[in-house]
Amino acid sequence: MRAAVLDAFSTPLIEQEVAADDPAADEVLVRVLASGVCHSDRTVHLGAQERPLPLILGHEASGVVVQAGSAVTSVRPGDMVVACSAAFCGRCDWCLRGQPQHCAVKRGSRDAEAPPRLTAAGHEVHAFVGLGGFASHMLLSDQSVVKVPGAMPAGVAALLGCAVLTGMGAVRHRAGVRYGDTVAIIGCGGVGLNAIQGARLAGAARVIAVDLSAAKLDRATQFGATDLVDASAEDPVGVVRALTGGGVDHALEVVGRAKTIEQAFAMTRTRGTVTVVGVTRPEELVAIPAIEFMNEKRLQGSRMGSSNFRLDIPLYCDMYLSGRLLLDELISEEIGLSEVNRALEQLDGSDGARSVIRFD
Repeated sequence: MRAAVLDAFSTPLIEQEVAADDPAADEVLVRVLASGVCHSDRTVHLGAQERPLPLILGHEASGVVVQAGSAVTSVRPGDMVVACSAAFCGRCDWCLRGQPQHCAVKRGSRDAEAPPRLTAAGHEVHAFVGLGGFASHMLLSDQSVVKVPGAMPAGVAALLGCAVLTGMGAVRHRAGVRYGDTVAIIGCGGVGLNAIQGARLAGAARVIAVDLSAAKLDRATQFGATDLVDASAEDPVGVVRALTGGGVDHALEVVGRAKTIEQAFAMTRTRGTVTVVGVTRPEELVAIPAIEFMNEKRLQGSRMGSSNFRLDIPLYCDMYLSGRLLLDELISEEIGLSEVNRALEQLDGSDGARSVIRFD
């Protein structure tokens, strides 16, 4: 297989040959058709998270099953699938409670005594979150894939595994936005845009997009934002409270910084709910006036949209194919694997849309 491999943080990925082992009983080999370039990949690329090296980045991918292990029953060779980092075992406490996003046995890699899935020059090559989508093939647990209709375009199908699942799911499953609610979305990148369209589809009366980037705010209108707040030019808390006569019912924070979490809490009304979707650094500390909790306000988190990807991704496919879900609009360009370093760098000034690597 051909892969773009990260050998050292903050250095360009190097395209090289990587050997894949035969699938184990519970694994599948997938020929990758498309892989989205996500800001989380850029974050790891720059060394913000401790990860073993060498590493194949990429965690939004679609493809076709080439081989399936002897115990695999959910898919078979020839099936089109979407990969997701929210793998589940179906047996741990969290899975049995219906919260597979917190599964304790994700099978992102093989057991230590087993041979590695991927190698190069005799050494193990790791796959980011058990996927490693910046490669022509992925060898992964069957619990990391879900079958999707063959009519799905590969590029948009890939985005279902992270940006769409996380943004839509945070609105549906965790925040629980209802018809007529007022909603503010802080951060209008790929996940934020899907939170915006999730709020629109839920029937929110007002969907307020907040960002520092004018380009991202322009794109937010396309996904259903009714109001735009440029946080680089005005106080977002004051503007949102003025627009809504005292604050929103829901604020979703999709940045992952203490300042924006605090702003989200300040712009919600009495009995309002803040849902933190953005991934924060461990050292981030949030300061909330404790008296505000007397107004029965709530601060909560959401992991991977609090979703069950094997239920939600097929639903989103149906919604897209019937014209109810915007996915094509999330893609800014389709590129080859050799252009992955440029795509990663462009994320620093992105308008929220994705570059998608195509392998077909």
